[in-house]
Amino acid sequence: MTYLKTLAPAVALIALPSLGLAQDDGPAAGVNASTDSVFIFNSLLFLIGGFLVFWMAAGFAMLEAGLVRSKNVTMQLTKNISLFSLAAIAYYLVGYNLMYPLGSWSIGSDETGGYLGILFSTAKLEAVGIAAEAADDYGYASTGSDFFFQLMFCATTASIVSGTLAERIKLWPFLIFVVVLTAFIYPIQASWKWGGGFLDSQYGFLDFAGSTVVHSVGGWAALMGAIILGPRIGKYAKDGRVVPFLGSNLPLATLGTFILWLGWFGFNGGSQLAMGTVGDVADVSRIFANTNTAAAGGAVAALILTQLMYGKVDLTMVLNGALAGLVSITAEPLTPSLGAATLIGAVGGVIVVLTVPLLDKLKIDDVVGAIPVHLFAGIWGTMAVLLTNAQSETNPDGATFMGQLLSILIVAAFVIVTSGIIWFILKVTMGIRVSEEHEVTGLDSSELGMEAYPEFAKG
Repeated sequence: MTYLKTLAPAVALIALPSLGLAQDDGPAAGVNASTDSVFIFNSLLFLIGGFLVFWMAAGFAMLEAGLVRSKNVTMQLTKNISLFSLAAIAYYLVGYNLMYPLGSWSIGSDETGGYLGILFSTAKLEAVGIAAEAADDYGYASTGSDFFFQLMFCATTASIVSGTLAERIKLWPFLIFVVVLTAFIYPIQASWKWGGGFLDSQYGFLDFAGSTVVHSVGGWAALMGAIILGPRIGKYAKDGRVVPFLGSNLPLATLGTFILWLGWFGFNGGSQLAMGTVGDVADVSRIFANTNTAAAGGAVAALILTQLMYGKVDLTMVLNGALAGLVSITAEPLTPSLGAATLIGAVGGVIVVLTVPLLDKLKIDDVVGAIPVHLFAGIWGTMAVLLTNAQSETNPDGATFMGQLLSILIVAAFVIVTSGIIWFILKVTMGIRVSEEHEVTGLDSSELGMEAYPEFAKG
């Protein structure tokens, strides 16, 4: 009860109407910006948002390096820089054109939206080149900035998988999976929403910056990998106990979380996709504020709940609570008030604290907690769109319950099947798990021949 009393002022603050941001249409509605200015500012938003999301790659690397044991740190760092580089090439060669197919070269009519882009058509490639030239001269934003921004989202999806499967997966099978994920699995399902496909046109699916399109996709792929790969040796004792494997460097994990928090302003803010008008800039500002407070809500919820449940605060839960808050607000960071965004993020923090032990009961070993953060909070965030942007008479373009739910299920089915097949093929052909001896010794020395902390004993 003492803890509940301390919560009362916080709840009251969240409920205050003054925390809501007033919709800002801007003071100069009658002033039209020049075409050049709109082009410049839109492209600038893509570029700034893109390099902020790129910085999230460093956040994932530091978070994972801090949460694995000392004997596996170098492997996590190797995986993170390799997966990003491979994603960049795979998305360039295949993924980008699958994600944004031209209407006449996609399976499905313009009325229903496409299901799969067709690549390597000479006519299509020529059309893409012409479209790129025209856009650079007269269009909405530079094609280079658009490609750069979208690439970062694709690479983020692969980063989610890395932490879950840490400490027992071989390097090269993992990287092969990354190539398939970033060249085919992610772009195909992303085209169904962001490429004008059927989830967008037929289901009215709303996912502003990717709670489902990015985060739950990475979460489903990680879940299938964890099930097929199996848990780490000694993680689950025969008597049913869960043996805690402590991370090597919590300061590093905390730094990684703050880096991810920073990068998320580009992730969500850049997804406005426009900064050429006063209204667009006002919207980007709202998105920044809501993104920040959702992270805070998730962290505080995890802080309080771990104290109540365990009698002590768990830092790793607080870190993942902040990330879950960020994932939760990603599907709709514009329409909530600050109070609503805080509560949406707080629910994400609660989800993490409750589902981490649930996975352990199921003996699904997720080293860094990526599945609760990105999959479970991603599902919540996608459905939470209905709280502030539901379809109504005054909002005919808003979300519907069935539109959101069916889209989540369709994406889930696609990713579960495709990633499950790829993981299984890799397992039976080249093997995906290191030997027991190498796992016990540590992947740094056994797989790479170098250690992150050579001066210290293995952890």
